[in-house]
Amino acid sequence: MHIVIISGLSGSGKSIALNVLEDAAYYCVDNLPSPLLQPLVDHLGLRGYDKVAVAIDIRGGDSIAMLPQQLAALRATDLELQFLFLDSKTETLRKRFSETRRRHPLADDQKTLTEAIAEERLRLARVAELGHHIDTSDLKPNALREWVRQFITAPDGNQTLTLFFESFGFKHGLPLDAELVFDVRCLPNPHYEPALRDLTGRDAPVIAFLEAEAEVIRMRDDIARFIANWLPCYLRDNRSYLTVGIGCTGGQHRSVYFAEWLGREFRDRARVLVRHRELAPVLPGTP
Repeated sequence: MHIVIISGLSGSGKSIALNVLEDAAYYCVDNLPSPLLQPLVDHLGLRGYDKVAVAIDIRGGDSIAMLPQQLAALRATDLELQFLFLDSKTETLRKRFSETRRRHPLADDQKTLTEAIAEERLRLARVAELGHHIDTSDLKPNALREWVRQFITAPDGNQTLTLFFESFGFKHGLPLDAELVFDVRCLPNPHYEPALRDLTGRDAPVIAFLEAEAEVIRMRDDIARFIANWLPCYLRDNRSYLTVGIGCTGGQHRSVYFAEWLGREFRDRARVLVRHRELAPVLPGTP
């Protein structure tokens, strides 16, 4: 049985993620109290379900504190388990709750919305460390759907770690989901070349512009060397996911080029996924 557990902050996009899994033929359960996870898995296993997705979050109350132990017990079996935690910046969450006019699960007459979000973030701190982290602050729904689809793609059985290279623009803020962040803003910027301004780091003219600069090659190779040197340490730490953020000013040219190049460089050492936070996602079937 393949099980995907989804958790995260209220308003961070868990419903979107669960809908993606339902479309992918997973049996989906939302707002499951943590103590019922093992009985649910046992029941669905006996019924012959082989793909199950469960959302467990603060709506289930204090029992979510049991989740780390429950996941450890499930991982000790022959089940295939993936854990996805969705996060978002406090200001983004405030805006989402204001737009939808929905009540935060921890809000009451004694707490402001900001205080409720802060309390939820504190209570989920341990849960956030259990698996892969996605910062949805600056993601459009289509981009989040595509990132979730990538996440649930069955990994190569010979690979034990999924390595995400994520480009982003510093002017839109740091990604909360990156364990390592590299800043490439000091390099020549294609944005100031009129013929390149509307292109991206995937396009051949931008690639040629950047690769003609010795500093670009030197920084690119230095970053690759750093990741290669420390990747075995993350593997020894039994990490399942490692996200490397590459940032430039707008997230369109330099960071995109670096993420794409690093993705190709490391494909034979880990399962690799490349993401571009500031670009529209390339959906399946798109040329």
